[in-house]
Amino acid sequence: MSPAPREDANPAEVPSAPDRPGSGPDAVGGPVPGADIRADTGSRPAHEDGTTLLVIAKEPVPGRVKTRLTPPYTPAEAASLAEACLSDTLHAALAMPAGRRVLVLDGRPGPWLPPGFEVVPQCDGGLDERLAAAFAACRGAALLIGMDTPQVTPALLAPALHPNGWHDCDAWFGPAADGGFWALGLAQPDPGLLRGVPMSTATTGAAQRRRLTDAGLRVRDLPMLRDVDTAEDAARVAADAPGGRFARTLARLSRTTAR
Repeated sequence: MSPAPREDANPAEVPSAPDRPGSGPDAVGGPVPGADIRADTGSRPAHEDGTTLLVIAKEPVPGRVKTRLTPPYTPAEAASLAEACLSDTLHAALAMPAGRRVLVLDGRPGPWLPPGFEVVPQCDGGLDERLAAAFAACRGAALLIGMDTPQVTPALLAPALHPNGWHDCDAWFGPAADGGFWALGLAQPDPGLLRGVPMSTATTGAAQRRRLTDAGLRVRDLPMLRDVDTAEDAARVAADAPGGRFARTLARLSRTTAR
């Protein structure tokens, strides 16, 4: 869902690795393949038990994440920036009310994962299939965000996670500056709304939003954000969120690179 294929697992990325553990609530231990993240809402409204907040991400391993940052950064430095991206995103998610918080992960949890998340593995297949599967495992309203927007804040997520966020609304859509999208929320998750949408193109976001409206859904938009893909993106995002771990990590690495 971005102009060029990317390595990081967010709404614009490319295939996942074969080894994907999951874990139970608030745990980072052994794998639980196929973990179910559904909540029993019965016939109650989709939002009554709180929206499920999904974060789709890739384990920050050197050489597998943020490769478009290399150069000027080394693979290890790029992985540090990816970890900082993910950390800022997860902490923003923790600051918001949600029925459940789920990390949909390609890879294994590490010390970067704070308590408060269930961890489930990404499925095999293209990004559209992996996003579809994440929604298919939810019952009731769900909001999915990626790991490439460390500038995300509780205030940006608040409209979709507010108790009235689903009033007269069937879907939330967060466009990305590169033509993709950074957030997608569905009052009634339907994997068919994602399957077959062309990913990693300059028109992915437009195609995904059109899929929603063509299905007759009432769509509300979140603010446009910039993904961190290139060194230029990283500098601009850090300037937008100077107080985050990502900005601090970038500043430290930039000083080292300049020497």
